[in-house]
Amino acid sequence: MLTDNLKIKMNRLSRIFQPINVIPKNVQVKSQDMTSKSQKLMLDLGIIRQANSGCFHYLPLGIRALEKLKNLIDQHMQSIGAQKVACPTLIHTNLWERSGRIQEATPELFQIKDRHDHLYILSPTHEEAITDLLTTVSPLSYKHFPLRLYQITSKYRDEMKPRFGLIRSRQFLMKDLYTFDVDLDAAKETYELICKCYNQIFELVGVEFFKVLGSSGDIGGILSHEFHFQTDIGEDKLIKCGNCGYMGNLELCGNKDKCLKCGSTKINVFNGIEVGHTFLLGDKYSKPMKATYLNNNGKPNILQMGCYGLGISRILAASLEKLSTDQELRWPIKLAPFKILIIPPKFGSKEEKSSSISIENLSKNLEDIATLKNDVLIDDRVQMTIGRRFLEAKQVGYPFIVVLGQKITENPPLFELNNLIEGKQHFLTENELISYLKQKC
Repeated sequence: MLTDNLKIKMNRLSRIFQPINVIPKNVQVKSQDMTSKSQKLMLDLGIIRQANSGCFHYLPLGIRALEKLKNLIDQHMQSIGAQKVACPTLIHTNLWERSGRIQEATPELFQIKDRHDHLYILSPTHEEAITDLLTTVSPLSYKHFPLRLYQITSKYRDEMKPRFGLIRSRQFLMKDLYTFDVDLDAAKETYELICKCYNQIFELVGVEFFKVLGSSGDIGGILSHEFHFQTDIGEDKLIKCGNCGYMGNLELCGNKDKCLKCGSTKINVFNGIEVGHTFLLGDKYSKPMKATYLNNNGKPNILQMGCYGLGISRILAASLEKLSTDQELRWPIKLAPFKILIIPPKFGSKEEKSSSISIENLSKNLEDIATLKNDVLIDDRVQMTIGRRFLEAKQVGYPFIVVLGQKITENPPLFELNNLIEGKQHFLTENELISYLKQKC
């Protein structure tokens, strides 16, 4: 029986708000109601909840995963000298008029008026706002640069057809970084540094990704690259040359019959979900908005800019889309809401009565592992069978499930460890279990 002390201190599944959708077997889902597997599973398993078209509640397990991704991004942004800021969500339309972007982007902008009849935008991106910030403190000396400012905030886009849950929504969570350099050469060096940083972030997320030459679109600029996860529901068509390895977005490349770089006809086309985008902007925003610095002669010069986006909520959903089965979520281990789930014996079972294992001590010993601090969850719903709880745990996709089953009564007690990442099951003593998880987590 779980003690009151355990119920207070440990992460307990019974205390997590996780409304699970159970669809009766005799209910048939119409084909037009089917959606991406990531959306269906995240809704059915209580990770997110639909609020309205293209907008979702993030529930506790979803928030834990997002916070892990945000922390990973924060660490990498700060490692390259980027400083965190927060721009206002409401942006006066006169800023977009000054940059000349208001006419191009109007169909996708949410616009509202205040009581004074002033028109504002719910900002989908903040190039104008961050550039205006620099103009209000200009002119800064060349000694203040390079300057790298980033934020993690909700963005808004009036999607005509929101779909695939968090992959294409009207409100989404994004990391956007804006850089300012004194000349184009320095801006290009910054661009390469941040592309390298993005590579490191995606490598740590652990989902195979592709960096391709991309279109600058409405944001504009001199150079652009996109980062994609390959999935069947991806809305971008990407090409890869089987001869030289060149990759690009088909929208940009035009003719898919030949490689733009080497002319080879060994071209593969596949679908991708865009999860990151980098832009070398040059003076597209700084020039019309008069963002300048003082050079070493005390003369004002136009700043050179870059902007760099990571779709945080989209990365989460696209990772699940890539890794999950149709019936079960599979998380990148660094983003899993909890890395370990412990399933104790059912209350009143022979395993519960005869076992001398302390769930409290087991949880504490696992959390003493540096990489598992606050990452162990106990399924304390001991009125339910182990089998039922294990089935649900597999569906939610906790990377490692520790079951206290029949072998817990043996001498020495053996724990059933299910590694969902590798699809393997092991029976281990407590010391072996701790050693194994130290290596894997």
